[in-house]
Amino acid sequence: MESPYLMILALMAVVLLVGVTGGVVYLTLADWRDRRRREDENRELKRSTAKRR
Repeated sequence: MESPYLMILALMAVVLLVGVTGGVVYLTLADWRDRRRREDENRELKRSTAKRR
């Protein structure tokens, strides 16, 4: 019969793996969203600067 400690460690490993993976996905999406927002702001700034000339 398997040791209950091994089952607890395996469950903790899975939970931590899911948590770390979720964190990486969140940070990747946040970085993508922020980069897209900055690019949109730069494009809008260039448009408004070009219209003034």
